[in-house]
Amino acid sequence: MRSPTLILLGTVILSAIVAAAWFAGEHRISQIFEHANILQQNPPMWLDLPMVRGKYLLAPTIFLLLFVLGIMRISPQPRIWSRRIVVSILIILTSRYVIWRSLSTLNLINPLNGVFSIGLFLLEMIMLIGSIIQLFLMLNVKERKREADINSLAVLENKFNPIVDIFIPTYDEPAFILRRTIIGCQALDYSNKQIYLLDDTNRSEMAKLALELGCKYISREENIHAKAGNLNHALTKTNGELIVVFDADFIPTTNFLTRTVGFFQDTNVALVQTPQTFYNTDPIARNLGLENILIPEEEVFYRQVQPLRDGVDSVVCAGTSFVIRRSALQESGGFVTESLSEDYFTGIKLSANGYRLIYLDEKLSAGLAAENISAHATQRLRWARGTLQGFFIKSNPLTIPGLNLIQRLAHLEGLLHWFTSISRVYFLIMPLAYSFLGVIPIRSTPAELIFYFLPYYLVNLTVFSWLNNQSRSAILSDIYSLILCFPLAFTVIQVMLNPFSKGFQVTPKGMVSNRYTFNWNLALPLIILFIATSLSLWRNLGMSMILTTIPQDINLQIKGIGLGWLWSTYNLITIGIGLL
Repeated sequence: MRSPTLILLGTVILSAIVAAAWFAGEHRISQIFEHANILQQNPPMWLDLPMVRGKYLLAPTIFLLLFVLGIMRISPQPRIWSRRIVVSILIILTSRYVIWRSLSTLNLINPLNGVFSIGLFLLEMIMLIGSIIQLFLMLNVKERKREADINSLAVLENKFNPIVDIFIPTYDEPAFILRRTIIGCQALDYSNKQIYLLDDTNRSEMAKLALELGCKYISREENIHAKAGNLNHALTKTNGELIVVFDADFIPTTNFLTRTVGFFQDTNVALVQTPQTFYNTDPIARNLGLENILIPEEEVFYRQVQPLRDGVDSVVCAGTSFVIRRSALQESGGFVTESLSEDYFTGIKLSANGYRLIYLDEKLSAGLAAENISAHATQRLRWARGTLQGFFIKSNPLTIPGLNLIQRLAHLEGLLHWFTSISRVYFLIMPLAYSFLGVIPIRSTPAELIFYFLPYYLVNLTVFSWLNNQSRSAILSDIYSLILCFPLAFTVIQVMLNPFSKGFQVTPKGMVSNRYTFNWNLALPLIILFIATSLSLWRNLGMSMILTTIPQDINLQIKGIGLGWLWSTYNLITIGIGLL
């Protein structure tokens, strides 16, 4: 059993021991928590609110909102100077909020409140640590279009013309999808290329298609290690200096190679990744009737995250639409077969060996997004499982020799991202604890919320879309994460306990249907939660009215109950949209 599993189990066991001892009346444990509660009720003096009237507490929020709105008006698209100003403000506000939450807001008055309060705090910190890392990465975003212009000249003038092998791996995709991918690769404006159809199911129709279209056909007897094994097998049958990988449904633009190959004039460059874009709508946007407004969810990653990663030499190899140097790949031992995310960890091994990974933010290919909500879920759960398997393999980005600290931090942010699904579930359940158990997990007055929470929250909300180039608003991003939070949270826990219990599942493609279907497996926990939250909202509203009549000394012990109905209302709106 590996260390992450031991840590997870140890945390659960320790929590159970502490809770049992506390409920059993263990004197020493009670003393510790009583002391901690006193510290929370008496935070450092510099956390005291300024001695001004309530309305002036809004001044920081109003000033900062006007300031960032002015920056966004002057610079509609983030530039180096405008991004750094806004990001610096966000880092300060986030750090200020974290300090306040740590030193002043934990409610340890009794065991029940203490467990929920600490749990909420820790899960919130998981999200905030990832956010802070991402904010620091935003200070140094790379833009390589000008560099591509210069490098492409040698390719266009035929001064740099290495042999390029184009791999199209396939498992069970229909022939009509592969036909257009092959034709797209044949149309590439680059003469020194060879196209290979890598069939992992030995289908006769694939061999006929390859013969018909004039590309090479490679199959193998056993399809062990899934896509990674398929690609590694093809490596032994080919000899091009550079290798391009396109998934079966991805069609390149004619200038794909002329824009990417030139980077390999630098012998230290091992991989050039381009963004994934899609010629169909994702199922969530389509189901909400926003298919002509929203871009597919994956594109947010390529618009926002990859440029940040490029700034610290931590580009993620995304499995398709990339070019890789054969010699560097062979030196690293080929495509990684230890994890379902062979692409991601192959990139990590290349970085650990001292090679550079480049991200060219130009849309040079287009593929099929998941065509229904079930395929969408299958794809995301595979990504989560494959990425988190990194804790248990030699290519773990946190421990593999050769990466620097900032690279490890960038990869840590990516790993923490999947744990936020657990936080998301907890945030959905928390209002239920407010109303049904009488739990108050946050000790705070309205004035403190206005002074510490409101500036952090509203500024984040205001600049969210601006920072990710208008690809997603904060609320829509929250809805996307809510839809899969239950199966993702279950998958995260399952992977940490048994990381290799499931094999590779191909995302179904070419299965689009106009028939109406409703995914009850995904919807059922949300329906139950919607009903429970509706009841909790009714109870919270009732409790808020009752609290206005109770003595002040008791009211101090349960401050913040009014937050419960606000939280319930927000959850009801997002769950309702999620069910749609």
